[in-house]
Amino acid sequence: MTAENLPFHPNPKKPDVALPADACDAHCHVFGPAARFAFAPERTYTPVDAPKQTLFALHRHLGISRTVLVQASCHGTDNAAMLDMIAADPERVRGIAMVRPEITPDELCALHKGGVRGVRFNFVAHLGKDADLDAVRTTAAKIADLGWHAVVHFDAAKLPELAPFLRELPVPMVIDHMGRVDASAGLDQEPFRLLLDLMEDERFWVKVCGSERISRAGPPFHDAVPFARTLVETFPDRVLWGTDWPHPNIKKNMPDDGALVDLLPLMAPDDALMRALLIDNPTRLYWAD
Repeated sequence: MTAENLPFHPNPKKPDVALPADACDAHCHVFGPAARFAFAPERTYTPVDAPKQTLFALHRHLGISRTVLVQASCHGTDNAAMLDMIAADPERVRGIAMVRPEITPDELCALHKGGVRGVRFNFVAHLGKDADLDAVRTTAAKIADLGWHAVVHFDAAKLPELAPFLRELPVPMVIDHMGRVDASAGLDQEPFRLLLDLMEDERFWVKVCGSERISRAGPPFHDAVPFARTLVETFPDRVLWGTDWPHPNIKKNMPDDGALVDLLPLMAPDDALMRALLIDNPTRLYWAD
């Protein structure tokens, strides 16, 4: 495991853009504090503490009123820190868990009551071994009746072999970080074309977050915008956006979250697209009940 993780931006700017009421950050994390919520022994990285109080304060500063927390591998399948933040504002916070394939129906129901609406699977090299495909199938079958979805995080190079498997799963799927494509490779690169092809299947959604991850130009990450805008304009009813705070595993160019918000008008250039991205789509996926 490595402790080489930058702290999140200490003083993000106030965004130039005013977000609409009920705007949702559909991809962010809460880490620790480690003294209360221990990190998983098998983790591949140790993040800085990023507690709920700090995230709530950031969202107030940015003008964001709803939150979807995504469980990260550093906490493994112990979702306690995430559930603790949901419990602090259960009307406006939802969660995506990581679970063991042998999880019971009662345990899943308890997570649902706690505000969880999906399960995440990782296929990213720096996070260790890829999710076991049989375990993914087992878990997907268990969550289907709850109306949950799968969140899939993968390296772009893995999409050609992963796409046929994802099409087999019996639940909606949300793809993280624009498929982690390399922005310098252009819109015609094979992984992005495969992502667009997957999105033609209405069970697939995608998050247009992680600009700092796919960018090769660095701040303000404008080279990521054409990918996000293509997805937003082509699939306006199945896109989500998030800050990815506190940006785990970023080794340089730690983003200013206020500046990330300022990318939104470039990604969603009219009011209808912005409303779908920040309000209507997360409402359908996370607050349908």
